Amino acid sequence: MLLPNSILSVSNLEVFYGRAQALHGVSFELNPGEMLSLIGSNGAGKSTLLKTIVGLEKASVGDIKWHGASLNGTPASQIIGKGIALVPEGRRLFRSLSVEENLVLGGQVKRKGPWDLAAVYNLFPILKERRHNPATALSGGQQQMVALGRALMSNPELLLLDELSLGLAPVIIKDIYALLPKIIGEGMSAILVEQDVTRALAVADRFICMQEGRISLAGNPKEFTQEQISLAYFGT
Repeated sequence: MLLPNSILSVSNLEVFYGRAQALHGVSFELNPGEMLSLIGSNGAGKSTLLKTIVGLEKASVGDIKWHGASLNGTPASQIIGKGIALVPEGRRLFRSLSVEENLVLGGQVKRKGPWDLAAVYNLFPILKERRHNPATALSGGQQQMVALGRALMSNPELLLLDELSLGLAPVIIKDIYALLPKIIGEGMSAILVEQDVTRALAVADRFICMQEGRISLAGNPKEFTQEQISLAYFGT
């Protein structure tokens, strides 16, 4: 689907892990300020797609363009500097560093924008209270706040959110999702990987359903029935 003002264009992407193919000809576009949800069962290729966009995995075939320029072969560190940040599955915080030190690392790319320590602490006040604590000593929900805050500190134009609610209590998930409109409202686009289909579709402008490394359905959630989405998710 070709979008008129796309900032990200993924074309015919194929990724392998050894001989196993993880992505099969994946193509899509993303507009400024858009929330795109990726749904699909475990092993569908969602996390691989995000990792490939941010340069942590290498595509064997296809192209990823950011504002019209190819990202193929660009190191992950440079992609972050171009304005794409990943909140990885499992958070991936540095055990030896405090909350604040983890956050400061996110700002090392020195991109201009609204997000700094003060802004992150305003978004997540509990992190200011615990800024000197080891980041991995916090609760799961608070660690997710650190991971999200670290990504925001790079002032991204595109935020990649991989399994944002994984392992968190429902009340914490609700709190974090309640903040997403404020975060995206700062002018960002986002791609969200989420196992909770209902929640993912509720916040999405568009969605992509993946099955065995392929796109099985895509579009505005309101255009499809629950049965159509379920069939695309699980297959026959």
